[in-house]
Amino acid sequence: MTFEEAARAWHKNRLEALDGGHASRLLTRLERDAFPALGARDLRSVTSGDVLAMVRSVEARGALDVSRRLKQHVSQIYRFAIPQGWADQDPAAYLSDLLKPKPRTRHMARVGLNELPALVRAIDRYDGEETPRRRAVTRAALLFTLLTWARTNETRLARWAEFEEFDGAEPLWREPAGRMKMEREHLVPLAPQVVALLAEVRAYSSGGYVFGGDKPGQPISQNTMIYACYRMGYRGRQTVHGFRGLASTWANEAECYRSDWIETALAHADRDDVRSTYNSALYLTPRRRMLEDWAEVVAGMIDGTMNIGSDVDMAPAMA
Repeated sequence: MTFEEAARAWHKNRLEALDGGHASRLLTRLERDAFPALGARDLRSVTSGDVLAMVRSVEARGALDVSRRLKQHVSQIYRFAIPQGWADQDPAAYLSDLLKPKPRTRHMARVGLNELPALVRAIDRYDGEETPRRRAVTRAALLFTLLTWARTNETRLARWAEFEEFDGAEPLWREPAGRMKMEREHLVPLAPQVVALLAEVRAYSSGGYVFGGDKPGQPISQNTMIYACYRMGYRGRQTVHGFRGLASTWANEAECYRSDWIETALAHADRDDVRSTYNSALYLTPRRRMLEDWAEVVAGMIDGTMNIGSDVDMAPAMA
Protein backbone atom coordinates (compact mmCIF):
# COMPACT_ATOMS: atom_id res chain seq x y z
CA MET A 1 0.00 0.00 0.00
CA THR A 2 1.57 3.28 -1.09
CA PHE A 3 1.16 6.55 0.73
CA GLU A 4 -0.93 8.00 -2.12
CA GLU A 5 -3.25 4.97 -2.21
CA ALA A 6 -3.80 5.19 1.54
CA ALA A 7 -4.27 8.97 1.40
CA ARG A 8 -6.90 8.72 -1.32
CA ALA A 9 -8.72 5.97 0.60
CA TRP A 10 -8.67 8.17 3.73
CA HIS A 11 -9.94 11.15 1.76
CA LYS A 12 -12.74 9.11 0.16
CA ASN A 13 -13.74 7.84 3.59
CA ARG A 14 -14.16 11.44 4.83
CA LEU A 15 -16.02 12.85 1.84
CA GLU A 16 -19.52 12.63 3.27
CA ALA A 17 -18.47 14.59 6.37
CA LEU A 18 -16.71 17.39 4.48
CA ASP A 19 -17.95 20.50 2.74
CA GLY A 20 -17.28 20.14 -0.99
CA GLY A 21 -14.88 23.07 -1.13
CA HIS A 22 -12.96 21.89 1.92
CA ALA A 23 -12.64 18.38 0.51
CA SER A 24 -11.31 19.74 -2.77
CA ARG A 25 -8.76 22.00 -1.05
CA LEU A 26 -7.56 19.14 1.16
CA LEU A 27 -6.93 16.83 -1.80
CA THR A 28 -5.25 19.63 -3.78
CA ARG A 29 -2.92 20.25 -0.83
CA LEU A 30 -1.89 16.57 -0.83
CA GLU A 31 -1.50 16.42 -4.61
CA ARG A 32 0.62 19.55 -4.72
CA ASP A 33 3.01 18.84 -1.82
CA ALA A 34 2.65 15.41 -0.20
CA PHE A 35 2.25 13.08 -3.19
CA PRO A 36 5.34 14.28 -5.12
CA ALA A 37 7.49 13.63 -2.03
CA LEU A 38 5.80 10.59 -0.47
CA GLY A 39 3.10 9.33 -2.82
CA ALA A 40 4.92 6.40 -4.44
CA ARG A 41 6.52 5.22 -1.20
CA ASP A 42 5.33 2.13 0.67
CA LEU A 43 3.58 3.31 3.84
CA ARG A 44 5.96 1.35 6.05
CA SER A 45 9.05 2.84 4.41
CA VAL A 46 8.19 6.49 5.09
CA THR A 47 10.31 7.89 7.93
CA SER A 48 9.96 10.91 10.17
CA GLY A 49 12.81 12.47 8.21
CA ASP A 50 10.89 12.04 4.96
CA VAL A 51 7.83 13.78 6.34
CA LEU A 52 9.97 16.54 7.88
CA ALA A 53 11.72 17.14 4.53
CA MET A 54 8.35 17.50 2.81
CA VAL A 55 7.16 19.92 5.49
CA ARG A 56 10.39 21.93 5.30
CA SER A 57 9.97 22.41 1.55
CA VAL A 58 6.55 23.94 2.17
CA GLU A 59 7.88 26.13 4.99
CA ALA A 60 10.60 27.38 2.64
CA ARG A 61 8.01 29.14 0.49
CA GLY A 62 6.47 30.79 3.54
CA ALA A 63 3.30 28.68 3.66
CA LEU A 64 3.47 27.92 7.39
CA ASP A 65 -0.25 27.31 7.75
CA VAL A 66 -0.17 24.79 4.89
CA SER A 67 2.92 23.03 6.30
CA ARG A 68 1.16 22.47 9.62
CA ARG A 69 -1.96 21.17 7.95
CA LEU A 70 0.08 18.74 5.83
CA LYS A 71 1.79 17.36 8.92
CA GLN A 72 -1.67 16.95 10.46
CA HIS A 73 -2.99 15.22 7.34
CA VAL A 74 -0.09 12.75 7.31
CA SER A 75 -0.87 11.76 10.90
CA GLN A 76 -4.56 11.39 10.07
CA ILE A 77 -3.74 9.15 7.11
CA TYR A 78 -1.57 6.89 9.28
CA ARG A 79 -4.20 6.73 12.01
CA PHE A 80 -6.57 5.55 9.28
CA ALA A 81 -4.04 3.05 7.89
CA ILE A 82 -2.60 1.43 11.04
CA PRO A 83 -5.79 -0.32 12.28
CA GLN A 84 -6.22 -1.79 8.79
CA GLY A 85 -2.77 -3.34 8.86
CA TRP A 86 -1.27 -1.08 6.17
CA ALA A 87 1.31 0.53 8.48
CA ASP A 88 2.80 0.05 11.93
CA GLN A 89 3.48 3.58 13.17
CA ASP A 90 2.90 7.26 12.39
CA PRO A 91 6.12 8.92 11.16
CA ALA A 92 4.63 12.39 11.74
CA ALA A 93 3.76 11.73 15.37
CA TYR A 94 6.66 13.59 16.97
CA LEU A 95 7.27 16.43 14.52
CA SER A 96 5.19 19.21 16.10
CA ASP A 97 8.10 20.69 18.05
CA LEU A 98 10.23 20.85 14.89
CA LEU A 99 7.80 22.92 12.84
CA LYS A 100 8.66 26.55 12.23
CA PRO A 101 6.52 28.69 14.55
CA LYS A 102 3.98 31.07 13.10
CA PRO A 103 4.99 34.74 13.31
CA ARG A 104 3.26 36.77 15.97
CA THR A 105 -0.01 38.28 14.83
CA ARG A 106 0.44 41.92 13.89
CA HIS A 107 -2.61 43.84 14.96
CA MET A 108 -3.61 46.63 12.62
CA ALA A 109 -3.58 50.12 14.08
CA ARG A 110 -6.90 51.42 15.30
CA VAL A 111 -8.19 54.13 17.58
CA GLY A 112 -10.00 53.44 20.83
CA LEU A 113 -13.77 53.08 20.94
CA ASN A 114 -14.03 56.51 22.56
CA GLU A 115 -12.53 57.99 19.36
CA LEU A 116 -14.79 56.01 17.04
CA PRO A 117 -17.52 58.68 16.72
CA ALA A 118 -14.96 61.23 15.50
CA LEU A 119 -13.59 58.71 12.99
CA VAL A 120 -17.08 57.86 11.71
CA ARG A 121 -17.92 61.54 11.22
CA ALA A 122 -14.61 62.13 9.45
CA ILE A 123 -15.45 59.29 7.03
CA ASP A 124 -18.98 60.59 6.45
CA ARG A 125 -17.64 64.08 5.71
CA TYR A 126 -14.66 62.87 3.71
CA ASP A 127 -13.40 65.61 1.40
CA GLY A 128 -10.13 64.39 -0.08
CA GLU A 129 -8.15 66.00 -2.86
CA GLU A 130 -9.88 64.12 -5.66
CA THR A 131 -12.59 64.61 -8.23
CA PRO A 132 -16.17 64.77 -6.84
CA ARG A 133 -16.95 61.27 -8.17
CA ARG A 134 -13.77 59.78 -6.71
CA ARG A 135 -14.45 61.40 -3.35
CA ALA A 136 -17.95 59.92 -3.35
CA VAL A 137 -16.68 56.44 -4.23
CA THR A 138 -13.96 56.58 -1.57
CA ARG A 139 -16.39 57.75 1.12
CA ALA A 140 -18.89 55.04 0.21
CA ALA A 141 -16.21 52.32 0.18
CA LEU A 142 -14.99 53.35 3.64
CA LEU A 143 -18.51 53.39 5.10
CA PHE A 144 -19.40 50.10 3.42
CA THR A 145 -16.26 48.44 4.84
CA LEU A 146 -16.98 49.79 8.32
CA LEU A 147 -20.61 48.67 8.26
CA THR A 148 -20.06 45.16 6.83
CA TRP A 149 -16.84 44.24 8.70
CA ALA A 150 -15.25 43.41 5.36
CA ARG A 151 -11.57 43.26 4.46
CA THR A 152 -10.14 45.81 2.02
CA ASN A 153 -10.06 43.45 -0.97
CA GLU A 154 -13.53 42.13 -0.22
CA THR A 155 -14.85 45.68 -0.58
CA ARG A 156 -12.82 46.83 -3.56
CA LEU A 157 -13.56 43.65 -5.56
CA ALA A 158 -17.27 43.51 -4.68
CA ARG A 159 -19.52 43.12 -7.75
CA TRP A 160 -23.14 44.09 -8.14
CA ALA A 161 -24.01 40.53 -9.15
CA GLU A 162 -23.11 39.31 -5.64
CA PHE A 163 -25.93 41.24 -3.94
CA GLU A 164 -29.36 39.73 -3.44
CA GLU A 165 -32.84 40.82 -2.28
CA PHE A 166 -32.13 44.57 -2.31
CA ASP A 167 -35.85 45.24 -2.16
CA GLY A 168 -36.65 42.32 0.13
CA ALA A 169 -36.78 41.88 3.88
CA GLU A 170 -33.39 40.16 4.11
CA PRO A 171 -30.88 41.75 1.69
CA LEU A 172 -27.63 39.85 1.41
CA TRP A 173 -24.08 40.05 0.04
CA ARG A 174 -22.88 36.64 -1.15
CA GLU A 175 -19.07 36.77 -1.30
CA PRO A 176 -17.52 34.05 -3.49
CA ALA A 177 -15.08 31.56 -1.97
CA GLY A 178 -12.22 32.60 -4.26
CA ARG A 179 -12.04 36.05 -2.69
CA MET A 180 -12.20 34.94 0.93
CA LYS A 181 -9.16 34.36 3.14
CA MET A 182 -10.73 31.11 4.38
CA GLU A 183 -11.46 30.02 0.80
CA ARG A 184 -15.17 29.51 1.19
CA GLU A 185 -18.35 31.44 0.46
CA HIS A 186 -19.28 34.07 3.02
CA LEU A 187 -22.74 35.60 3.46
CA VAL A 188 -23.04 39.13 4.83
CA PRO A 189 -26.52 40.29 5.90
CA LEU A 190 -27.04 43.92 4.91
CA ALA A 191 -28.43 46.50 7.32
CA PRO A 192 -30.88 49.09 5.90
CA GLN A 193 -28.12 51.72 6.07
CA VAL A 194 -25.92 49.58 3.80
CA VAL A 195 -28.75 49.09 1.31
CA ALA A 196 -29.33 52.87 1.26
CA LEU A 197 -25.60 53.48 0.77
CA LEU A 198 -25.47 51.06 -2.16
CA ALA A 199 -28.48 52.79 -3.72
CA GLU A 200 -26.47 56.04 -3.63
CA VAL A 201 -23.46 54.31 -5.18
CA ARG A 202 -25.62 52.94 -7.99
CA ALA A 203 -26.21 56.51 -9.20
CA TYR A 204 -22.55 57.02 -10.13
CA SER A 205 -21.28 53.44 -10.47
CA SER A 206 -20.71 51.93 -13.89
CA GLY A 207 -19.55 48.44 -14.79
CA GLY A 208 -19.57 45.29 -12.71
CA TYR A 209 -17.60 46.56 -9.71
CA VAL A 210 -19.53 48.35 -6.98
CA PHE A 211 -16.64 50.67 -6.21
CA GLY A 212 -15.24 51.41 -9.64
CA GLY A 213 -11.84 53.05 -10.07
CA ASP A 214 -10.61 55.67 -12.50
CA LYS A 215 -9.91 53.13 -15.24
CA PRO A 216 -12.97 51.68 -17.01
CA GLY A 217 -13.82 48.17 -15.84
CA GLN A 218 -11.42 48.31 -12.87
CA PRO A 219 -12.12 48.59 -9.12
CA ILE A 220 -10.62 51.22 -6.83
CA SER A 221 -6.94 50.62 -6.10
CA GLN A 222 -5.54 48.72 -3.14
CA ASN A 223 -4.43 52.01 -1.56
CA THR A 224 -7.52 54.16 -2.14
CA MET A 225 -9.05 53.69 1.30
CA ILE A 226 -5.85 53.70 3.36
CA TYR A 227 -4.70 56.93 1.66
CA ALA A 228 -8.07 58.40 2.57
CA CYS A 229 -7.36 57.51 6.21
CA TYR A 230 -4.05 59.38 5.89
CA ARG A 231 -5.79 62.44 4.45
CA MET A 232 -8.23 62.42 7.38
CA GLY A 233 -5.28 62.58 9.79
CA TYR A 234 -5.20 58.94 10.87
CA ARG A 235 -1.79 57.87 9.51
CA GLY A 236 -0.30 55.40 12.00
CA ARG A 237 -3.45 55.54 14.12
CA GLN A 238 -6.12 53.80 12.06
CA THR A 239 -5.98 51.33 9.18
CA VAL A 240 -8.88 50.13 7.07
CA HIS A 241 -8.35 46.58 8.37
CA GLY A 242 -8.54 48.08 11.85
CA PHE A 243 -12.23 48.85 11.24
CA ARG A 244 -12.83 45.14 11.85
CA GLY A 245 -11.06 45.34 15.19
CA LEU A 246 -13.20 48.29 16.25
CA ALA A 247 -16.38 46.44 15.30
CA SER A 248 -15.22 43.29 17.08
CA THR A 249 -14.34 45.23 20.24
CA TRP A 250 -17.75 46.93 20.22
CA ALA A 251 -19.57 43.61 19.78
CA ASN A 252 -17.57 41.82 22.46
CA GLU A 253 -17.96 44.65 24.96
CA ALA A 254 -21.69 44.78 24.33
CA GLU A 255 -21.90 41.34 26.01
CA CYS A 256 -25.10 40.42 24.19
CA TYR A 257 -23.57 38.74 21.13
CA ARG A 258 -22.04 35.27 21.20
CA SER A 259 -18.38 35.04 20.26
CA ASP A 260 -19.10 32.56 17.46
CA TRP A 261 -21.52 35.06 15.88
CA ILE A 262 -18.77 37.67 15.96
CA GLU A 263 -16.08 35.35 14.61
CA THR A 264 -18.36 34.12 11.83
CA ALA A 265 -19.26 37.69 10.89
CA LEU A 266 -15.54 38.40 10.62
CA ALA A 267 -15.08 35.23 8.50
CA HIS A 268 -12.59 33.98 11.07
CA ALA A 269 -14.00 30.46 11.55
CA ASP A 270 -11.26 27.81 11.30
CA ARG A 271 -11.54 25.99 7.99
CA ASP A 272 -10.68 22.75 9.86
CA ASP A 273 -13.26 23.45 12.53
CA VAL A 274 -15.10 20.44 13.93
CA ARG A 275 -18.11 21.73 12.02
CA SER A 276 -16.46 20.37 8.88
CA THR A 277 -19.69 20.70 6.91
CA TYR A 278 -19.46 24.48 7.09
CA ASN A 279 -22.66 26.32 6.25
CA SER A 280 -22.17 29.80 4.79
CA ALA A 281 -25.51 30.80 6.35
CA LEU A 282 -24.27 29.88 9.85
CA TYR A 283 -25.84 32.17 12.49
CA LEU A 284 -27.27 34.32 9.71
CA THR A 285 -30.27 35.54 11.72
CA PRO A 286 -28.34 36.66 14.85
CA ARG A 287 -25.57 38.06 12.66
CA ARG A 288 -28.15 40.15 10.81
CA ARG A 289 -29.43 41.58 14.09
CA MET A 290 -25.85 42.25 15.25
CA LEU A 291 -24.88 44.09 12.04
CA GLU A 292 -28.13 46.05 12.10
CA ASP A 293 -27.36 47.10 15.68
CA TRP A 294 -23.86 48.14 14.60
CA ALA A 295 -25.28 50.17 11.70
CA GLU A 296 -27.63 51.95 14.11
CA VAL A 297 -24.67 52.82 16.35
CA VAL A 298 -22.68 54.15 13.36
CA ALA A 299 -25.69 56.15 12.15
CA GLY A 300 -26.02 57.68 15.62
CA MET A 301 -22.39 58.76 15.48
CA ILE A 302 -22.96 60.43 12.11
CA ASP A 303 -26.00 62.42 13.20
CA GLY A 304 -24.48 63.32 16.56
CA THR A 305 -26.89 61.47 18.82
CA MET A 306 -24.15 59.10 19.98
CA ASN A 307 -22.06 60.78 22.66
CA ILE A 308 -18.31 60.10 22.75
CA GLY A 309 -17.31 57.78 25.56
CA SER A 310 -20.85 57.15 26.80
CA ASP A 311 -21.33 53.53 27.83
CA VAL A 312 -25.08 53.95 27.49
CA ASP A 313 -24.92 55.45 24.04
CA MET A 314 -22.41 52.88 22.82
CA ALA A 315 -24.80 50.06 23.72
CA PRO A 316 -26.59 48.42 20.77
CA ALA A 317 -29.93 49.96 19.99
CA MET A 318 -31.79 46.70 19.38
CA ALA A 319 -30.03 44.23 21.66
